[in-house]
Amino acid sequence: MHIDSSSFGNIRINGRDYSSDVIIYPDRVDSRWWRMEGHRLQENDIKEILRMAPQILIVGTGQDDRMKIDPQLKTLLEQKGIELFAAITPEACKLHNKLMKSNKSVVTALHLTC
Repeated sequence: MHIDSSSFGNIRINGRDYSSDVIIYPDRVDSRWWRMEGHRLQENDIKEILRMAPQILIVGTGQDDRMKIDPQLKTLLEQKGIELFAAITPEACKLHNKLMKSNKSVVTALHLTC
């Protein structure tokens, strides 16, 4: 899955446009993703990702870096051996495209607005 472009509230992945937060799995895009608390990422928000246990999780924290990752989730990811990269969404998109070329399993969760 390649991110073609992104801007506030929009993203294009493999030529398809999305206007909601997304999780990019190696084989599909989940455009129905939302968090229990909009600007706070918690374990319940990424249960499927945790079950999948990718080597790397990239989190796009929004255009203005407003989404924060719960410290307990960071600890859980570390315990599970999942490497976490969190950055503002434009930087997370660049990192996604770069790491997709590696031989590692990567999942990317992107907050597209603030």
